[in-house]
Amino acid sequence: MTHLSKPKTFSTDGITTPLRYAAFRRIWLASVLSNLGILIQGVAAAWAMTQMSASADTVALVQTALMLPIMLISMPAGAIADMRDRRMVAIVSLGIALAGASALTTLSWLGLITPNVLLALCFVVGSGMALMGPAWQSSVSEQVPSEALPAAVALNGISYNIARSVGPAVGGIVVATAGAVAAFALNALLYLPLMTALFLWKRVAEPSRLPPERLGRAIVSGLRYITNSPSIKIVLIRAMVTGLIGGAITALMPLVARDLLHGGAQTYGMLLGAFGLGAVIGAFYITEVRKRMSGEAAIRACALSMGGAVTAVALSRHPVLTGAALVLAGAVWMIAWAVFNIGVQLSAPRWVAGRSLAAYQAASSGGIAVGSWGWGCLTDALGIETALLLSAALMLASPLLGLWLRMPPIGAPGEEPAALDDPEVRLALTGRSGPLVVEIEYRVLQDNARSFHNLMQEVQLSRQRNGAYGWSMARDIADPELWTERFHCPTWFDYLRLRNRSTQSERALDQKAEAFHIGDEPARVRRMLERPFGSVRWKDDTPDCEDDVLQVIPSRAGGSPR
Repeated sequence: MTHLSKPKTFSTDGITTPLRYAAFRRIWLASVLSNLGILIQGVAAAWAMTQMSASADTVALVQTALMLPIMLISMPAGAIADMRDRRMVAIVSLGIALAGASALTTLSWLGLITPNVLLALCFVVGSGMALMGPAWQSSVSEQVPSEALPAAVALNGISYNIARSVGPAVGGIVVATAGAVAAFALNALLYLPLMTALFLWKRVAEPSRLPPERLGRAIVSGLRYITNSPSIKIVLIRAMVTGLIGGAITALMPLVARDLLHGGAQTYGMLLGAFGLGAVIGAFYITEVRKRMSGEAAIRACALSMGGAVTAVALSRHPVLTGAALVLAGAVWMIAWAVFNIGVQLSAPRWVAGRSLAAYQAASSGGIAVGSWGWGCLTDALGIETALLLSAALMLASPLLGLWLRMPPIGAPGEEPAALDDPEVRLALTGRSGPLVVEIEYRVLQDNARSFHNLMQEVQLSRQRNGAYGWSMARDIADPELWTERFHCPTWFDYLRLRNRSTQSERALDQKAEAFHIGDEPARVRRMLERPFGSVRWKDDTPDCEDDVLQVIPSRAGGSPR
C-alpha cells in the first residue's frame, strides 16, 4: 500500500484535484512533454511515409506499427506491472522507447531510412510505450486517493490531448522547416523529463506477505480474472469495436489533408491539432457526463456524434469545415475512451489493475491497429471518401451492440481486497504444495434450493476470478438439504492468494451464501492436499506429519469459513 501525503481538505469533484498531489503533478507535467514528442514523431513518420510511398495502406501502417505492440505485449506488460516495482518498469520502458527514437533519428540523418526501417523503428518505440502503459496507468492509484482517481484518469487523457492540440501543428512546422530528422530528435529529447520525474518519485509500497507469481502464471491469473468478470469483458468488447471502426479517422487523416484538402504537412498538423483541441474540450466534460449519464447512454451519444463528424469530414473540401468536424470528433472520442478507461480502473482490484488495464489497452489499440490497416486497404480499393462514409455508417450503427452488451454503470469507487485470516494447518506444507482441494458443505432448506443455486453461480465467478479452478456444486441425493461446493487451487500459495484477493463485495457474496446455511454449526470446510499416485516421494523414515508445521508466510491467528 502506497502512503499518500494528504493536502488540505478540498472538494474532489474538480478536474484539477489530482494536481494537488506532488508526485502526480510532476509526472503529469512531464507526460505532457513526452506525449508532445510522440505526436511530433507520429506526424513526421506519417508524412515521411507519404513521401516514400503513394500507397494508402502503407501510410496507414505507420499507425499500425505504433499501436500493434500494445495489442501484442500488453498482457505480459500488465503482469510485470503487477509483479514488480511499477516505477522501475516505467523507467525501463521509456529507455526502450528512447533507444528506438534515437536510432530513428540517427538513420534518418544518415539517409538510411526506408519504409520497412521506418515501420520497424516505429514498432520499437511502440513496444516501449506498450510496456510502460499498464505500469504508468495502474500507478495512478498510488499517486492519488481513490476519490480523486476518476479525475486523475481524465487528466492523463487531457495530457495526451493537450499535446495533440499543439503537437501535430508543431510537428508539421518542424517537418516543414527543419525536416523529419529534427522532429525525430526532438521526440527523443522529450522522453527525458518523464524519466526524470519517475526517477524522483519516492514510491513507498507495503511488501506483500506472499512472493510474486511467475510471469506465465501471472498472465494466466489476469486472463482468468478478466474472463470471469462480465463487466470488464463488456467494456473490452465495446472498446475494441469502437477502435476498429473509429480508427479510420486518425489513420486516414494524412490522406484527408493530401487528397481531400490538397494540403501539405502543415495542413495535416492543423487537422490533428483540431482533433486534439476537441479532445481537450471533451475531457473537461467527463465529470459532468459521469454525473448525468449512464455508461451506455454516454457511449451511444459519443458513437452517434462521432458518426456525424466523420460524415462531415468525408464530404467536406474546406479546411475550416473539416477542422470544425474534427473538433467534435475529438471531443466525443476522448469522452468515450475515458468512460471505458474509468470503468476498467474502478472495477479491477489493485492486485490485478495492471493486467486489467493491459487487456483494455490491447483491446482498444488492437482494434485501432487492425482497423487502421483495414481502412487503408479499403481506401486503396474504393477511395478515401467512400472509406470514411462506411466508417461513419458503422459508427452510427454501433450503439445497437448495447442491446446485447450493455455497458456497466460507471463511477463506482474501486474496491480494496478484504484479506482473510490464515486457516489452521497441521500438515507440513511449502508454497508449491498442491493441488489443494477445498470443499464447503452447506445445509439449505429445500424451499430455498433454487435461490441458493442461483447465488452460487455468482460465487463461482468470484472464486474463479481469484484463482480457483475445477469449481463444482453438488447436491446429496440421499439428503437433499446437503450441498457441497468444491474447487481446486494449483498450490498452497495460490490458495493463500485467493484468500487475500477477495474484495468487500465478494466477501458480502460469501456471507449471503452462508446466510442460507441452517443449523447450529457453521458451514463445514475441508481443505485437502491432493496426492495423486507418483506425486509423493517420501523416504521410509520421513514422518507424515511433523510436530512443527512449516510456516511459509507470517501467520495470522484466526480462521475463516473459506
